[in-house]
Amino acid sequence: MSDETAVVVVDYGLGNLRSVTRGLERVGADVTVTDASPAFDAADGVVLPGVGAFAEGMENAAPLRDALVEYATSGRPLFGICLGMQMLLSSSEEADREGQGDAEGLGLVPGRNVRFAEGQKVPHMGWNELAVQRDHPLVEGVAGEHAYFVHSYYARPDDEAAVVATSDYGVDFPAVVANEAGNVFGTQFHPEKSGETGLRILQNFVDYCSER
Repeated sequence: MSDETAVVVVDYGLGNLRSVTRGLERVGADVTVTDASPAFDAADGVVLPGVGAFAEGMENAAPLRDALVEYATSGRPLFGICLGMQMLLSSSEEADREGQGDAEGLGLVPGRNVRFAEGQKVPHMGWNELAVQRDHPLVEGVAGEHAYFVHSYYARPDDEAAVVATSDYGVDFPAVVANEAGNVFGTQFHPEKSGETGLRILQNFVDYCSER
């Protein structure tokens, strides 16, 4: 039995699994990569990574939807990364633009994902500064640091209090969001590609999981 913090990385076919796993292991997590929801039961925290389109992400993750929602509503830590963060919200206009109809998110952070305005080059790709808007364990020690983003859509939560940190790309957009209870959160950027700043984020996550 490991004394390390047990973290499950969800494999639903669209995640940057190797880099996320490596980053979590570097900060001391005992990582299991799985598409099997029973593994959530023994997890101190669950990570929902993601690269790609919202509708495809929700379709692929459909068999795990109820288990993810149950896990999160039980008060345990759920961390969405990039597309995984967008999937925490209620819906995305990306599906409408792609002709895929309505695609419902997990609804754990009420709100909608919207596309950057016409005239903005998309995807937004590169390093941007993090402006912390309120306290949350995930962002301890990273105010003013830079993280790596690749995305064309961004979260627009219903409640401004859900915005933990912002970044600027012609518009201030949420870089980190969290639910009211604080146990469900996500980063629009890729911590596993964000150098020392990203490692600090992952360390904060693992520390948060271990203290609960």
